[in-house]
Order: sequence, then C-alpha cells, then structure tokens
Amino acid sequence: MYLASYNFGLPRKSLEDPSFEGFNLREPLNFEAAEQALGFVARSKYDSDESGAWGEQVFPRFIKGSGLESGLSQLSVWRDIETLMAFTYSGVHANALKHGHHWNRKREWPAVVLWWVDEDRLPTWSEAVERFEYLHDNGPSAFAFDFKVPFDSDGRPATIDRSTVKALKAYNARGQREKLTAVLAMKV
Repeated sequence: MYLASYNFGLPRKSLEDPSFEGFNLREPLNFEAAEQALGFVARSKYDSDESGAWGEQVFPRFIKGSGLESGLSQLSVWRDIETLMAFTYSGVHANALKHGHHWNRKREWPAVVLWWVDEDRLPTWSEAVERFEYLHDNGPSAFAFDFKVPFDSDGRPATIDRSTVKALKAYNARGQREKLTAVLAMKV
C-alpha cells in the first residue's frame, strides 16, 4: 500500500496578481523537491496529465460561494507517512507553508487528508475530494485521516516514527540545498 495525500486551498487573489509572485516562483521548486524526496511515488499534473490516470480535477464543496472556479490543490502518492511528513515539514515545502497565509484564504476545512491506496493504482481527484470532505465532516478514521491522527495500511491507529522522519529530513535536505537557498532569497 502507498499513502495518498490531498490538500486544498483558496487563493486570496488571482494567481496572476503581483502578490502571488512568491507563490508562483516557489511552486516549481516545491514540485522538484517533492519528486526528489525519498519516498515520493507520483503526483498529479493537473490539465497536463494526458493519461487521465488521476481523473478530471474537481474541488471540494468549500469552493462554493468563493467566487472562484478553481482552487489550489495537490494530489500525490508516497511510500509511507514518514516520507510524506519529512517532505512536508522541512526544506522548500516548509518555507512555502510558512508563507501560505500571504497567498491563501483562511481555511475552514482540514489542511490535508491522507489515506492508503493499493500500489498498483493512482487515486483520483474525485476520490480525494470525497475523503477530504469526509475528514471534515466526520473526523479522522482509517478512511480519511491526517498527521495528527494517523492510521496504518491495515486500518489500525498508528504512531509516526519521529526518528525516521528526522533522518529523512536530513537526507532530503542534502538534495534541496540549492533550491532552499533560492527560495530563501525570494520575495514572499
């Protein structure tokens, strides 16, 4: 089993607005850092995904009433929760999280939803949205959970191995040095 991850946000302004320059500059470096991180399996590529493996991109109900037709979202697959956590909370991505409030509207929904998928298939956008809304409405379970209340691939409550996360962060940091230097010099 692999770990699927989905997050969703609503931008404060249009992505073309000058206030989004910092976000737009960081995004490709975040994707590169993810793809080079230990434990990364795959990520959605939005409309450029010609294979259709992820299905049509859809958004959770929280977009209604926002005046927007799309939001900021990411769907990816990881080896396990430790590899995802190591990437999420360190390096280039941690820098983007630190500044997220400049680009995103305040959330009234979960930051992320996690769930297990068979190794031989990719999750779809509609599946991700279903689990995201489920987590919001029902709280963490084996069907849809987060880093605070994780479950293992057998559906049992799990504990994240923090020493493994720490070692993975150190490993990933070596490959992100140049990217992180570039990101730290960027405007927010």
